[in-house]
Amino acid sequence: MAEQNPSSADDPTAGESGPTYCAYTDYSQDTPSETSLPATGKNASGTEQRVWDVLYEIEDPEMPVSIVDLGLIYGVRVVEESEATAGDDSSTDEEDIAGDAVGTPVAIDMTLTYTGCPARKMLTEEVEEEVRSIEGVSEVALELVWSPNWSLEMVTEQGRADLREFGLSVPEREEA
Repeated sequence: MAEQNPSSADDPTAGESGPTYCAYTDYSQDTPSETSLPATGKNASGTEQRVWDVLYEIEDPEMPVSIVDLGLIYGVRVVEESEATAGDDSSTDEEDIAGDAVGTPVAIDMTLTYTGCPARKMLTEEVEEEVRSIEGVSEVALELVWSPNWSLEMVTEQGRADLREFGLSVPEREEA
């Protein structure tokens, strides 16, 4: 049996020179620029602020640093009620009572310190579970993104202080 070539005709990266791409990763999505990171939820309000608050409480499994301060969260998008219900008359009173159609969908873009992170499943499941537990959140779409690559530049000042307190040597942020 012949092995399938990852650069087949249906692969959008076929024919490009450079690294071999993972067949299970979507590289086509828009990604944030490094200048917009770290994302911290600074100007968030309402449901989005509650999501950020929960994300700040989740620590990296290997050290006591918030995943937000570590720079692993690239973005949070909340579909506000007016957007979610605009033109959608498909929900019934029974769905509303049962809670199936009530609530706000939340999308989170997250990265890991490297693609082979052994805590990947545990961490993504914890993020989904904790955000889903927020009152008013109906569903959570967690997307792992790999561009831009995580680096120490993604770590907030609080994250740097927490890493130093943990005993790691972390350089000061380079001035631009």
